[in-house]
This record gives sequence, C-alpha cells and structure tokens, in this order.
Amino acid sequence: MNTAHDHAVDLETALDFVNTLKFHGGDPVEVLGTTDEALGWLHGHGLVHHQALARPNEGPALERIRRTRGALRELVDATYEARPPDSKAIAEVNRALRAREVVQLVPGPDGLRLDHRHVGDPLDDALANLAEPIVREIVSGRPERLRACASETCRWVFYDDSRTGRRRWCDMASCGNRAKAARHRARTRAAGETADQATARWTDR
Repeated sequence: MNTAHDHAVDLETALDFVNTLKFHGGDPVEVLGTTDEALGWLHGHGLVHHQALARPNEGPALERIRRTRGALRELVDATYEARPPDSKAIAEVNRALRAREVVQLVPGPDGLRLDHRHVGDPLDDALANLAEPIVREIVSGRPERLRACASETCRWVFYDDSRTGRRRWCDMASCGNRAKAARHRARTRAAGETADQATARWTDR
C-alpha cells in the first residue's frame, strides 16, 4: 500500500537513474555533474523533499549517489553479460538497501494508517528506493529482459518489453538505424572490393 508520503519508484525510474551517466559517441556524459543537479534529479522524481535540498555540507552526497549508481550499473551489466557481478558492487547495493525507510502504523483522524520514518539520512533512503526495483527484477523478475544497447558508443540500459524479447537497441530510430546503415555500408564496400578483385583477375589473364 502506497501513501501520499511514499517514495517507491518503478523499474523504469531506477534504470533512468543508472542512465544519468550516459554515453555520446562513446564518451561519458555526466548528467549529475554537481550536488545540486543530483539532488534536483532525486527531488524531481519524488525521492527527496525540499528540506533535503537545503541542507548544508552536501559535498559527500554526490559521491554517494554516483557510487550507488555505478554499483547498480555493474549489476545490470553483469546480468546482461551472464557473469558474476563485482563483489564491491554487491556490497555497495546492500549498503544502500539497509538504509531504507521504516514503515509503521500511526494514528490518524479516521483510524490507523501507514506512514514511514527515516532511520537515517533521507538521501540514503532515496538510493535504497532506487536500488530495490533493480534488485527485485534480477532476483525474482525477468532478469533476461534487462539489456544494454548493443551500440558500443551508447550502452543505454533498458528493460526489453518487446513481444519477442530480442530487442537490441535503446531506440531503433537512432542506434538501430545507425547500425543498419553501418551494415549496409560494409556490405556495399565488400561488394565493391569483390568486384574490383574480379576485374583484377580478369585483366591479369
């Protein structure tokens, strides 16, 4: 049961968080470049309140956010590549999960209701809520549907909800079409080279 104060997120939002370190032409592009940008992203997705954004001394927060994001990326990559994840990534995700909120019963005007309280830092709670849907998908969902774009210059992670479960690209209109165009150019080049070789053999006779 979700309350108006609930910070639960879905898998798509969790993967969007992982993709805040994206790649353009193979070069990393950092969406969470500053602490303000990182906390703003969390606030924009309903994961922290305004009060959390105003707290001083947030320098270490950016490192925590990026560290959790990197660990989740490693879990997704390892799942997609069918290999064991790095033990440090597992430890980092477990650290985030242990810091989540506590649900409790509280009296309300119409009787008891569910509310939550933060055991520690609201930022840690936000990271726990982002980690949980990815962990649940890997452990008890359809982990084979977690993918990374087949383009080596993109590597956007996504959940493959296609009927066949064979989606390879983050977006067929961008990475998919570029891959098709590259294959076409390679075939055309190979065909041209074959024709040139045939002409060379004929003229050598």
